[in-house]
Amino acid sequence: MSMEHPGPGHGVDAGCVVRGEHLPSIPWWQCRACGLPWPCDQAKDALLTEYEGNPIGLSLYLAACLHAAIDDLRGLRNTDGCVDVFDRFLGWTKRRASSQRVTATEPSPLPKETGS
Repeated sequence: MSMEHPGPGHGVDAGCVVRGEHLPSIPWWQCRACGLPWPCDQAKDALLTEYEGNPIGLSLYLAACLHAAIDDLRGLRNTDGCVDVFDRFLGWTKRRASSQRVTATEPSPLPKETGS
């Protein structure tokens, strides 16, 4: 598995890395492996695995990518701009986490009060 930074000077913290084959191609922010807008579904799955148990870290990493992508995409010609960029980078994380979360069907009972 290769490790790569999205790119120096693009506002992404040097401590954050993307692993796997589905890496962003900057400045277009397309997946290098499949050509879809990054993060593609495979990259999302890899990011969820990499940041398992650390949703705040995932959100911070993707927020840095979001800001870099906005700067990059704004400067490019023949793009649709940044209309769906927030949902593309951050909106999916809450939906995916919600669908994976197991919820109890009934609330746990409150403990009975003891008399003094």
